[in-house]
Amino acid sequence: MDSLEWLVPWEFSPTLVASFLVAIVLFVRGQRIHRVTGARKALFWAGMVLLYLSMHTRLDYYAERMFFIHRIQHLVLHHLGPLLVMAAFPGQAMRAGLPMAWRVRLRDFLRTGAGRATVAVLTNKIFVPSLFVFLVLVWLIPSVQFYSMLDWRLYRLMNWSVVISGFMYWNLILDRRPAPPAAMTPGGRVISPVLTMLPQMVAGAVIAFTESDIYPLFELCGRAIAMSAQTDQTIGGLTMWIPAALVEVIGLMVALGTLMRLSARGRLRKADRDAQARARARAASA
Repeated sequence: MDSLEWLVPWEFSPTLVASFLVAIVLFVRGQRIHRVTGARKALFWAGMVLLYLSMHTRLDYYAERMFFIHRIQHLVLHHLGPLLVMAAFPGQAMRAGLPMAWRVRLRDFLRTGAGRATVAVLTNKIFVPSLFVFLVLVWLIPSVQFYSMLDWRLYRLMNWSVVISGFMYWNLILDRRPAPPAAMTPGGRVISPVLTMLPQMVAGAVIAFTESDIYPLFELCGRAIAMSAQTDQTIGGLTMWIPAALVEVIGLMVALGTLMRLSARGRLRKADRDAQARARARAASA
């Protein structure tokens, strides 16, 4: 197969192409208004390229027919791709890339009750990490995996859900601010990857060391690479167990660096004092 043929989508998705184009246009436009360093640009483009290659190329064909490639795909969609993109802190640039009228509407919406509720859900320090883990594990249930790999609508829902939850999660963990205004405390951002990592490592170990074929779907559809079901399953489990955990360790180290930086500058103590002052003010007004 010619190398360029690998870039041809296995199943063309106009929604996916439109989503990528919108994100890229907003980021590029925003660079003209909001300064973006070379390192941030590199992180953004690396993450976007990895996400696109995993979702909209010939690789998708192999992900549907090999369990371990499917797990590598989700490692990129759920962990590595969103981590790289959010490490570029693209929000400011992308907001700056919006037309002025849309920026005003977004600002006004965020001031409404519905807007504040939306932000509260998307940045909830309990809900977001729980959803991050849940969407890894639920799609691994054999019966759920069986139907999601056969029904293209469920398959796309599966892939989109892990990407979106990945963006939500790494948006919390990589936040460089004290809390408040950040939704999660700097210490919580260090602890959270440990808590989310453990269930995924356990699930990966169970899959890797189970001797029976948990996912007969791949045998039924015919594996794209000559490999036994046991080997395919073992490599897939190990992918969840080790590389995925390493990506979360990277996020943990970034969060730890933020904690140390804020502590060295005294901003943790200042944030605590500000929070106490606001609480006293609310109590006095009540």
